[in-house]
Amino acid sequence: MRDDALAIFHAGLGAVNPAEAVKRHVTYGDGHLKAGDRSYDLSSFESVYVVGAGKAAARMAQGVEELLGPRLAAGVVSVKYGHAVPLKIVRVHEAGHPIPDDAGVGATEELIRLLRKTGDRDLVLCLLSGGGSALWVSPAEGITLQDKRETTRALLKCGTTICEMNAIRKHISRIKGGRLAQLASPSTLLVLILSDVVGDDLESIASGPTVPDSSTFADCLGILKRYGVIDRIPPAIRAYLEQGASGTKEETPKARDPAFARTQNVIIGSNIQAIQAARDKAVELGYNSFILSSFVEGETREVAKVHAAIAKEIRCTGHPVAAPACVISGGETTVTIRGRGKGGRNQEFALGAAIALDGWQGIVVLSGATDGTDGPTDAAGALADGESVPRARVMGLAAQACLGENDSYHFFHQLGDLLITGPTFTNVMDLRLVLVG
Repeated sequence: MRDDALAIFHAGLGAVNPAEAVKRHVTYGDGHLKAGDRSYDLSSFESVYVVGAGKAAARMAQGVEELLGPRLAAGVVSVKYGHAVPLKIVRVHEAGHPIPDDAGVGATEELIRLLRKTGDRDLVLCLLSGGGSALWVSPAEGITLQDKRETTRALLKCGTTICEMNAIRKHISRIKGGRLAQLASPSTLLVLILSDVVGDDLESIASGPTVPDSSTFADCLGILKRYGVIDRIPPAIRAYLEQGASGTKEETPKARDPAFARTQNVIIGSNIQAIQAARDKAVELGYNSFILSSFVEGETREVAKVHAAIAKEIRCTGHPVAAPACVISGGETTVTIRGRGKGGRNQEFALGAAIALDGWQGIVVLSGATDGTDGPTDAAGALADGESVPRARVMGLAAQACLGENDSYHFFHQLGDLLITGPTFTNVMDLRLVLVG
């Protein structure tokens, strides 16, 4: 069952290969580039440029180069360290994620210089995937990189959702929240997106640099107050947000901004595609497969209890699906950091499930980040079953204490049950599997 879980997980990954996703959704022939419901006559454009950011941006650019080749004039994309691939035309910058760094600032400045060269007879292909928020770094006036770094750390620790975090990122940036579309205007902008947010909300993916932003400065202050971190935010950022809420700073561009008239956004990969491929593999392996949801959010350890309860129900009553069963869910949960341990939301999910399934036989749980990186660790996630807690107990590990310290990494490292994939060069949130034999 563990081998089956790994095979099912990797089938999900294969379905969201970025380069292949580009070529599935974009075609080029007879001088016309087709994407979504639009066709672009490239003879009407002087130059075609590529820009991008995110963990999958280099692989996406690879697909674009294979498609358009010498028709491309230039390009620049930003990826997380370790996620670069060799490209012929597009320049690849590696930078810090999830905490932004100077390399990210330099890459973003190069992007801005390129966009300022474009005109109304140019086509810009923008490639976005998860991680873009941290990799495109251009602080608003009066805000430093260190201010943004401290803010990002505070938001990561307090358990904000990705949408809430990105609302704040948009309002302290020169490029996020629709501002890239303004920078690219009056060129034509085609945006290809690999979604890493629940519900494929375009405003949240990479902090929505190419779409109108519905959030406000007032919303940002409300988020900081709700999570009790407003006093932990650097004074410059708090002052900037307060000035914006009072109307003395320009809001992010809204739907009527003319920059969006020549912009097309196309989602080419998402969590549900990975889930559906995982389901198909599970069926192939003989499991009755059940997709729970691709919209799962909430505190990780609580979500783990719910998944464990479903596994127990299948074992005892055959509902909602008869064994052998594979229950699949996606989305992205959050971890409120209370301890000093090491881990990520997927490892913590596996640990929470292991505790809930202590002693139950014939159940295997796998939770993995599709980008191959779970929190600040080298693991994508972990595997667990009813024997995980008893095995740990023999080793002197107390599962509940590890959970209390947010120390899931060391728990599963000792058991040899970390899910290690290395960089996957894609990113469509998480994939969770519950197998009942």
